[in-house]
Amino acid sequence: MDLLFKVLQDDTRRKILKMLRERDLTAGEIAAAFHISKPSISYHLDLLKQAGLISSQKEGQFVRYTLESTVLDEALVWIADLLSPKPKPKPKK
Repeated sequence: MDLLFKVLQDDTRRKILKMLRERDLTAGEIAAAFHISKPSISYHLDLLKQAGLISSQKEGQFVRYTLESTVLDEALVWIADLLSPKPKPKPKK
């Protein structure tokens, strides 16, 4: 979970995730939305993959990226559990 929160700290990576929420995209389509180098985009995509937030599939000469929500779902369950009220101890008889 540490890697997840580290990856989500970066604005560029959060923007990539928002883009992938709309539809699957190739690396070139993602790079076109930013004013940074393609190697930098590749770095961000690699970190997102390491965190389990995206997956990739080779399609000919292109790589298509897809949002994977399982890790986020697990993090939300953890956060919800953390924020839920503690159960009251049962009185002793």
